[in-house]
Amino acid sequence: MKQQIGFTAPHYAASQVGQNILQRGGTAIEAMVAAAASIAVEYPHMNGLGGDGFWLISEPGKTPVTIDAAGVAAKQATPEFYAGMEAIPSRGGKAALTMAGAVSGWQKALDISHRWQSGIPLTELLDTAISQANWGIEVTQSLSDASIKTFDELGAQDAFSPFLIKGKALKKGKILKLQTLSASLQRLAETGLDDFYRGDLATMLAKDLADAGSPITLSDFHDYQARAGEPLQVTTGAGTLFNLGAPTQGVASLLILALYDRVKHLGTSDADMVHLLIECTKQAFIARNQRVTDPGRLSGRLSALLDEDSLDAMTAHIAIDKAQPWPHVAKPGDTIWMGACDAKGRMVSYIQSLYWEFGSGIVSPSTGIVWNNRGTSFSLDPADLQALEPGRAPFHTLNPAFAELSDGRRMSYGTMGGEGQPQTQAAIFVRHIYHNQPLEKAITLGRWLLGRTWGDQSHNLKVERDLAEYVGDALRERGHDMVVVDPCNELMGHAGAVVRHPDGAVEAATDPRSDGKAFFESISNVEGR
Repeated sequence: MKQQIGFTAPHYAASQVGQNILQRGGTAIEAMVAAAASIAVEYPHMNGLGGDGFWLISEPGKTPVTIDAAGVAAKQATPEFYAGMEAIPSRGGKAALTMAGAVSGWQKALDISHRWQSGIPLTELLDTAISQANWGIEVTQSLSDASIKTFDELGAQDAFSPFLIKGKALKKGKILKLQTLSASLQRLAETGLDDFYRGDLATMLAKDLADAGSPITLSDFHDYQARAGEPLQVTTGAGTLFNLGAPTQGVASLLILALYDRVKHLGTSDADMVHLLIECTKQAFIARNQRVTDPGRLSGRLSALLDEDSLDAMTAHIAIDKAQPWPHVAKPGDTIWMGACDAKGRMVSYIQSLYWEFGSGIVSPSTGIVWNNRGTSFSLDPADLQALEPGRAPFHTLNPAFAELSDGRRMSYGTMGGEGQPQTQAAIFVRHIYHNQPLEKAITLGRWLLGRTWGDQSHNLKVERDLAEYVGDALRERGHDMVVVDPCNELMGHAGAVVRHPDGAVEAATDPRSDGKAFFESISNVEGR
């Protein structure tokens, strides 16, 4: 019997790894863990073992489950630790103040997978990533650009030398070997993922972080566990949409589409669609910034933002002929998103990140692992919604999206891109689901971004030239503060999607703005898995 599978990732090597696991009869989770390890090697500027992750996992006929693998502030990461500073540094040891949750998330996901069926050994899930790091990766344009951009800031640090070639910034096409990282992956494969938190790897990481001036200690490693939970959800005319709750901006992703579902009848053109989605984004971001924080600090039910009365109030601020003013401070971020569907229709939407390019810039000399700087999202103002406090999670732009559609299709979709993540998710969803554009075209077409994304400091509306050529005048006439950027621009993120149809057919697509690849194919039923 033939069954269909699919996988998409923003780097072709990671996508191939995921697809290989699916071809062997592995689960969508096993494929994702293998690809997550691979892309941590292939795209080290955007994600890694020293970062965080969020999962949305769906079995047919069941409510999706989530895994929150976001690190929390170290016990010693107090305002007093940063005394005399106006803000938490963005680079260096003091920027490395939150635990890395990604590897714990891998284990939590595999625990679910092992309840589905007997598992592929961890040594086999990680073997490709181990080889990639050992024998070397080809530097992509994206990695080269990030290396050049951060060289003046990070290049002089001895510990950062593994991410340079002969002391110089990386150039496209060169081969970069990450053999210390390979050894760390080999250790995890042999001893188990928990070694990252409660074994020799944890001890090495804790020492290296302390030597770099980080407040993280070994006890922070010992105490950490990723958390399984339930997603936020909202039902629209198109179906039921799912995303992560606090501390992510998942609620903003849901709000944009829930609001668009209410106002889409006002539009008749592409310019109308873009305008309305931008206005929905403004309302969603205002609500997000007022409410989203560490789950333990939430003032009431976050899902209340998705209630009818709340949506009615936001809809009242959206007009078809006028743009609302936008004096808004954006949330940056640097990330990868990947999606999978296995032969039994189980699907995963997964996102993994270091925050900024190369995170804190701290590379553990004994492990080759780059540590995140997600803790720079905290504020040193005790009255701030994001006030620094040990054990709290910082705000996350990360949010993997999933939808169960009214016509029986199921869709895993997402992107990197900080503030742009929920906007790009909405663009893809609206184009493909509401306007029936083919999946690949919905991702490829020109996009827009309100606010700041990774590598950018401006807060206006950025529109790719190929889209601006036919909607730009209409947007300016409505009052949008718009600038035109080059087409197929990495500023717009690296998007992808996997869709499973009611008859079991699967399709997947990836973004030409990335180095990615999407696979979908039929395979013979694999016995015993």
